[in-house]
Amino acid sequence: MSTASPIRVLLAADEPQTRAVLAALLNLEEGIDVVAETGLGDRIVEAVRRHRPDVAVLDAEPPGRDGLTTAARIGGRCAIVALTSFGRPGYLRRALASGVAGFLGRDASADELTAAIRKVAAGGRYLDTELAVASMTTGDSPLTDHERDALRLAGGGATITRIAVELHVSEATAHGLISSATAKLNAEGHHEAVHTARRQGWL
Repeated sequence: MSTASPIRVLLAADEPQTRAVLAALLNLEEGIDVVAETGLGDRIVEAVRRHRPDVAVLDAEPPGRDGLTTAARIGGRCAIVALTSFGRPGYLRRALASGVAGFLGRDASADELTAAIRKVAAGGRYLDTELAVASMTTGDSPLTDHERDALRLAGGGATITRIAVELHVSEATAHGLISSATAKLNAEGHHEAVHTARRQGWL
């Protein structure tokens, strides 16, 4: 008879309702122990240090923020399962680059989520089949890292001045990044550029 310790799971999402739903699903599963719930950003790094989970399940697309940046900040402290919306295959590539081992949709069933947690806890990877297939048929992002960061900040309502401060560049350079990104995406303005980049999973 197995006496293996339960898999320790940390739930990370800015919306309390999202965390509550995930906790309700996982608390019904044998061999999985939800040890903590937290928001993203600095709080998750501290929570990982304090609770030492085996797996962190996090929202990869919180409103107005970039959840994959949080994933990268966790480093190799635990395995990561990222939840996202379908139809954004570009996120798969970014997620893998950020150290994510499991990647599935926000509407995944309890069985799928549990399978993902068990797989990554054992050192494997779990990729949603539809997103994996779509990622192979979607072109690479034409944006540079700085252009993507500038668009992401603009999409969150940041001014040119704020973008310049965040990216440690001049305001002229910040404006140029937005302009070049907009041109590359054949958009009429930066709002349309943000929408296009998000739809493709490049942002």
